[in-house]
Amino acid sequence: MTASSPLVTVFGSLHYDIMVEAPDRPRKGETVTGHAWQPKCGGKGGNQAVSVARTGVRSAMIGAVGDDDFGRALLDNLDRCGVDGRFVRVAPGAGSGMSVAIFDDGGDYGAVIVSGSNLTLSEKDIATASEMIAQTAVLLLQNEVPEAANIAAARAMKAHGGRVVLNAAPARKLSGELIALTDIIIVNAIEAEFLAGVPVVDTLDGAAKAARMLVDFYPAAIVTAGGEGVAYCDRDGQAFAMAALPVKVVSTHGAGDEFVGAFAAGLARGHQVEAAIAAANAAAALLVATPEREREAI
Repeated sequence: MTASSPLVTVFGSLHYDIMVEAPDRPRKGETVTGHAWQPKCGGKGGNQAVSVARTGVRSAMIGAVGDDDFGRALLDNLDRCGVDGRFVRVAPGAGSGMSVAIFDDGGDYGAVIVSGSNLTLSEKDIATASEMIAQTAVLLLQNEVPEAANIAAARAMKAHGGRVVLNAAPARKLSGELIALTDIIIVNAIEAEFLAGVPVVDTLDGAAKAARMLVDFYPAAIVTAGGEGVAYCDRDGQAFAMAALPVKVVSTHGAGDEFVGAFAAGLARGHQVEAAIAAANAAAALLVATPEREREAI
């Protein structure tokens, strides 16, 4: 890759994940005996940046880690995975973001995150990385950092004529300013229900209906429905649904981030939306069919 190659910049979170394998997730007050645990470098921002790099598209990360072992591991991982981490700031006095995720025998999971240094991100981080943003084709945002920082990043991206893709996860109320700066929103059924304010069924038809509702607010919307597939709708009248590829699921962890990163990479390459979604669909299918320990080799 050269400096003139398309660039996707991810502004977002970095978490050091502790992943626990257990027969089931505990109920309130219950202790469950697990099978095993392992660490993994994640955060929605970090995962998506790695996903972009995995496609061969130039990937860069703007974020923050703590001055601790978790932070050093997160920086090393970005470098190992081919992500430009020059603008990941070390925040003294703030612990790195982290999470604990519990996977059950069915491949589903629940997680708790502690945002830590991710909450220190601000407009100053965007200003520091202004030259890189000027070279960016697609900017990826998520909801694991302060919204004011997301707004600053989106505003800088629009000033340079690039596209802003918002993965509005986890679900939270979005300001009118961030909505106005977003070109494409990507959400799952739960997040779509929160944003649309009406019940959304986690089926392909439900995703299609949710996408149609969301274009009342956004120029274009992608709604994922897990193992059912994904739906798209935009204000230009294009709308379609795409079934998920049939695979044997090993773990659903990270599937959404893999989809988002691969989709952004396709956009940066100049692919039409439908082709970019098809490639992202395939990337997510490959990921969920691959054991965690083997994913770095994808």
